[in-house]
Amino acid sequence: MARLNVNPTRMELSGLKKRLKTAQRGHKLLKDKQDELMKRFIDMVKKNKELREAVEEELTLAFKDFLIARAVMSSEVLEEAIMYPTQKIELEVGTKNIMSVNTPVLKLVGSEVDEAKAFSYPYGFANTSGELDSAVQSLQGVVRRLIELAQVEKSCQLMANEIEKTRRRVNALEYVMIPQLVETVKYITMKLDENERGNRVRLIKVKDMVQTR
Repeated sequence: MARLNVNPTRMELSGLKKRLKTAQRGHKLLKDKQDELMKRFIDMVKKNKELREAVEEELTLAFKDFLIARAVMSSEVLEEAIMYPTQKIELEVGTKNIMSVNTPVLKLVGSEVDEAKAFSYPYGFANTSGELDSAVQSLQGVVRRLIELAQVEKSCQLMANEIEKTRRRVNALEYVMIPQLVETVKYITMKLDENERGNRVRLIKVKDMVQTR
């Protein structure tokens, strides 16, 4: 491992030792953060998998009903039935901090409505089929899960990016910076010891010369 290009002095050695201690402490903190991020990321991925499977199952049933309704109804009647929605959805977007990662929090505004409003249909029942009713009801029921799924998937993406950044920092400290500092501290210590031994030898020689005279 290449060492840093510094002057082998005691002041430089003291500064490098402080840098080394700070780097080792930072490496430990980043490693702990990475481990905790991985733990929460795995839990979130499991939750995301369960949500996605549930949403896909509900959407599959809704699409099946919609295809049947499309088969038994004329295109004009079907388009007219779903042309004008009776409800609006407003979404409140916030953030939540998870291990220094700002993950999104999505919430339906005014979602606490009664059952009559929750499943109101934008058409009359005279010219429409029961399958269309089932499809509309299923799609209205899956909206909340879709929003939760979007929130979890975006959180997973942001946490994965943060894990990658943290991993790079940990590796940079572990395999580059800390080894360089250790090697440089070792080099300066050896140089100082060598200079000290040389000074002792010179002092002994000067002492012998003085005593001889």
